[in-house]
Amino acid sequence: MAIPVIMPKQGQSVETCIITKWYIKKGDPVAKGDILLSYETDKAAFDLEAQADGILLDIFFPEGSEVPVLTNIAVIGSAGEETAEFSPGNAEKNIESPSPILSPEDQKHSTASVETHLHEAQPQSRIKISPRAKKLATEKKLDYSSVKGSGPNGRIIFRDIESALIHGPVSHAITSSENEFTDRPLSNVRKLIAGAMHSSLQNSAQLTHHLSADARRIMEARVRIKESLSNNTSSHDITINDMICFCVIRALKKHPEANSHFLDDRIRIFNSVNLGVAVDTDRGLMVPVVKNADSMDIEKLSGELKRIAAACRKGNINPELLQSTSASFTVSNLGNYGVEMFTPVINLPQTAILGICTITYRPADLGNNVMGLVPFIGLSLTYDHRAIDGGPATLFLRDIKLEIEKFSYESVES
Repeated sequence: MAIPVIMPKQGQSVETCIITKWYIKKGDPVAKGDILLSYETDKAAFDLEAQADGILLDIFFPEGSEVPVLTNIAVIGSAGEETAEFSPGNAEKNIESPSPILSPEDQKHSTASVETHLHEAQPQSRIKISPRAKKLATEKKLDYSSVKGSGPNGRIIFRDIESALIHGPVSHAITSSENEFTDRPLSNVRKLIAGAMHSSLQNSAQLTHHLSADARRIMEARVRIKESLSNNTSSHDITINDMICFCVIRALKKHPEANSHFLDDRIRIFNSVNLGVAVDTDRGLMVPVVKNADSMDIEKLSGELKRIAAACRKGNINPELLQSTSASFTVSNLGNYGVEMFTPVINLPQTAILGICTITYRPADLGNNVMGLVPFIGLSLTYDHRAIDGGPATLFLRDIKLEIEKFSYESVES
């Protein structure tokens, strides 16, 4: 029995999604759990898995299409089954003439496409634009006649209007050789990151303090944990990042002013630590949150950090967990990339973010007038000076350092 593949609704505010890539072609076999396609909302990127075994009988929307949520986008079934009843049909208004939904291959050779044709000043001129894009352009009073569409067949979609509002319309005229460069449209995730970073730096007073912590104890703990894993005496693969996050949570409980949101006329201090952790994915940077992280022991915290990171990379993270307002404090770790010092950018309205840097060896006093090389891990704390003064911020960073330097895995085991 044929069943439709439906564009999911990711979050209450999401009305449409953009199909970025089909992984299964029309006519190919598919098994339950196979990734059919990737798609983007205006908040994040996701993968959609097949919910049944069978053959991908039909695909109603090609890559690049902006599709309303809860719309049939494909059909899975047995060979020979009909798919017409599942076709979304002429879902958009103002189509010049009725036409059936064609396969992506047939669409290339057909002049009848499911588009919104709008008549402008010249009666013979028609502009292909999605309803959502048209609505935004109308609200912002933007003349989209010169906007270059990045959707199927040059259709103007929502992200094109967004880009035009920021950078101005892009002319169709080419003034230089096409071989000199390649224009790649920004993904929704990239635009989201760009907008958030620009807004953060533009609308807050950010300052960064750098400090290093003696990493011998956490490195020794990591060696013991790896030995326990190899000896099958433990199944908890607790990383150095997990340990530092645990230490950060302890320090936040001593400095609640850093576990807060700055809301212009007030500061919201949270009773629990909702820890955001930056995760690098193929789709871009995502910052999911572990709610009530301060109620967890290190083993549970480690498991939650791994779970949300895997969900981001797989593309099935809950969008609500990606909102900057969901976290009360964020940690960003670039140590694995060898970065010795950097300036992390705050996820507003949060008041601070900690950057974790790589471990480097430096000369230090080992006692009894003996000098030696000691591993130090770099810590970079960026804070919003509107909410936190330099003194309290320094004391908070110092307590993170002290928590790291006195860390003992045995002492925090449940």
